[in-house]
Amino acid sequence: MCGNAFRQRVLGHRLGGVVLFYLLFAAVALLTRLALLGQSWAEAAHAPWKLAATLLCGLGFDLVTASYAAVPLVLYLVLMPRRWLAHPLQRMMLVAGFLVATYALLFGAVAEWFFWDEFGARFNFIAVDYLVYTTEVIGNIRESYPMPLILSALLAGSVALMLAFWKWGGLREWVNRLADGSDTARSRWAGAAVLLGLPALFTVALSNRMVPEFGNMYNQELAKNGLYSFAAEFRNNELRYDHFYDQVDNRQAFARTRALLATTNAQFLSSNPADMSRLITHPGEPRRWNVMQITVESLSAKYLGVFGNKENLTPYLDALARDGMLFTQLYATGNRTVRGMEALTLGVPPTPGQSIVKRPRNENLFTLGSVFRARGYDTKFIYGGFGYFDDMNHYFGNNGYDVVDRAKVPKEEITFANAWGACDEDSFRWAIKEADAAHAQGRPFHHFIMTTSNHRPFTYPEGKIDLPPLTSKRRGGVKYTDYAIGKLIEQARTKPWFTNTLFVIVADHCAGSAGKTELPVEAYEIPMILYNPHLIPARRVETLCSQIDVAPTILGLLNWTYQSRFYGKDILAMRPDEERALIANYQKLGLLTRDRLQILKPVRQHSTYARAGADLEFQPHAGDTTLLTDTVAYYQTASHAFRHRLMGALPANVSGTTNDMDIVRQ
Repeated sequence: MCGNAFRQRVLGHRLGGVVLFYLLFAAVALLTRLALLGQSWAEAAHAPWKLAATLLCGLGFDLVTASYAAVPLVLYLVLMPRRWLAHPLQRMMLVAGFLVATYALLFGAVAEWFFWDEFGARFNFIAVDYLVYTTEVIGNIRESYPMPLILSALLAGSVALMLAFWKWGGLREWVNRLADGSDTARSRWAGAAVLLGLPALFTVALSNRMVPEFGNMYNQELAKNGLYSFAAEFRNNELRYDHFYDQVDNRQAFARTRALLATTNAQFLSSNPADMSRLITHPGEPRRWNVMQITVESLSAKYLGVFGNKENLTPYLDALARDGMLFTQLYATGNRTVRGMEALTLGVPPTPGQSIVKRPRNENLFTLGSVFRARGYDTKFIYGGFGYFDDMNHYFGNNGYDVVDRAKVPKEEITFANAWGACDEDSFRWAIKEADAAHAQGRPFHHFIMTTSNHRPFTYPEGKIDLPPLTSKRRGGVKYTDYAIGKLIEQARTKPWFTNTLFVIVADHCAGSAGKTELPVEAYEIPMILYNPHLIPARRVETLCSQIDVAPTILGLLNWTYQSRFYGKDILAMRPDEERALIANYQKLGLLTRDRLQILKPVRQHSTYARAGADLEFQPHAGDTTLLTDTVAYYQTASHAFRHRLMGALPANVSGTTNDMDIVRQ
């Protein structure tokens, strides 16, 4: 009886429609969460209390998000005169509005399903980035999924849900009673004050950082609401290290970083503790090799046969690995292409928030390209797609490289393309052409090539490999890229510059970054192969290292003496006690050693994990003060250096000044 009276009171009030909207929103959000839970059931924590807490926390964030989404409806209902609401056209508009809202919610649910399938997370920085690049993203979606079928199914589902809501959910009764509702102006405005005050309160009092960790990252992500996460990431696109992470005194941080970067062949060039510039000395004759770096999209180590894969996806790379120098314990610094580019060119730790490649004031930095260009090399960034994506053209064009992308080549030089760019065979042909041109001018070259084919929608030319496009998905993308690299090497063998060219084949990041732990180490393991039997011997290098060490290793092989601001070290000269890898996502910053993983996270939190066995499994562990200090030093000084313009190109004035010392104190 009481429940029926409450229903009558709600449906008799003009703001009762907001309550119905809350119910609709919560229902769709719950179904979405259950679907994502089912998709990740094998990885999620199944303890009853954890599942219950995950669902309850998720319901809370769903209702919070619904309070934001309902604001237009609240304003409409409270401001419209009753005689307008009583008009049949107005009621039809309200019903149509509910139908559109239902379709939008279901569309968001499906979008989250596919995003979760790709990234194992609710909407995050990546989704915000994708919103900016609508041409590529929409093209990618159209080529990856049967969109007409999906959109039609969404429409049918929206109509069905709307009819159920109309018949049994109280929508029909509420709409029909709008004209003769018993609410007063006072009750309307009081209700509106509450409904509008809630989102204002949540804005200042709630954030995604309050979501419990549950000891499992899948549960933590499931407890979030995708739309709320998207809005939060859009608003907080930059994370200030000094606002959100553990810190020590800047002098202590820089002193510790200097100690970590010190090597027997390095001499610091300034007494300014914030200046990491060093003179790296290699005795003997410098080598003037060409360097062709092939940065492969999303190539996890697990796909290569030399790392144990049995599917024969990478026969050409496996052959190059056997005949070249294979690095078996190299880790990507992040989970996006721009993170890989940042590490491979700048050699710096991945600072929180957005990659430096995409940040303002990222011009004239010290990069691998600037070192080569200062020595008269032809330096180019070669990309099969449009380089405006992710700000790549601006970054490379202002940091020591000329840009060759899809927009700068004749259309007849593109034989196959999808939303992300020309196929890898095409971009490799452009690279051969650029290498020929540099050689004809008598100039050595360093070319940074970025592939695109091993990326959703995984389309590539027919008849090249034994796996059909689209249906083979990632497996086909990996195998086609492998085929294209093999073809590039064979074409290069016919060139006069081949015997003097070091080929560097390295991934930008792994195919996925989801896992049970905060930073799943296995999701950051990538291959690197250095190849040319005329220049270097075949060898397996099992040193623990990361992408920031690639540039110093290349320059070490060239035997160059040069000024450096790299945080990385020459892998081939590392002592066992120097081995470490820096890995991160947008918020969590990690330092990996042989037996420990230290993680920094907002707000001023940290956690430590210990290796649990031979595999890349880690379990929570008591804190390690030295490891924590080292982790803070790496990330605090790197963030500080970029914010205060201490990553500039060299050679530069390396003498300490009063202003420099003031910067350190800030």
